[in-house]
Amino acid sequence: MALEAQTSFDIREVMKILPHRYPMLLVDRIVEFEAMRRAVGYKNLTINEEFFQGHFPNLPLMPGVLMIEALAQLGGTIIMAPYDYKWQTAVLTGIDKAKFRRYVVPGDRLDMEVTLLRARSTMGWVSAVASVDGKPACSAELMFALTPIDDNSMDAAVLHE
Repeated sequence: MALEAQTSFDIREVMKILPHRYPMLLVDRIVEFEAMRRAVGYKNLTINEEFFQGHFPNLPLMPGVLMIEALAQLGGTIIMAPYDYKWQTAVLTGIDKAKFRRYVVPGDRLDMEVTLLRARSTMGWVSAVASVDGKPACSAELMFALTPIDDNSMDAAVLHE
């Protein structure tokens, strides 16, 4: 089914779109989706998340970089929409205006919304916001490049040409 035809995705469908897997898959569900426009999704956090074991043992906090990663995963879904996601993926290439506003802890649901700012050829830019219980947790503007999924796509030199 084409991404453009769906408005929500459960975890099995998310896993068909995103190449990430445990422990790096940070989107549990997409509840609203408009191809090349916006997406709303969430990540449920439990004490069983691998990163809580060491960040920090007596004060488990979701690392800010993983909040950005969760937003990037959701953002990648909207810029891949018109393309064949079986053969390419959206790779995060830039982060601007990142702000962290509150702790995200076990038991929280990280609600996320991304909105397309602009797209050009194989590049895309989104505005991304994450919140917990309606209170802002993290925001940023993210830039992506659509990259083929093949043996050469993991070569760092290819990303910096």
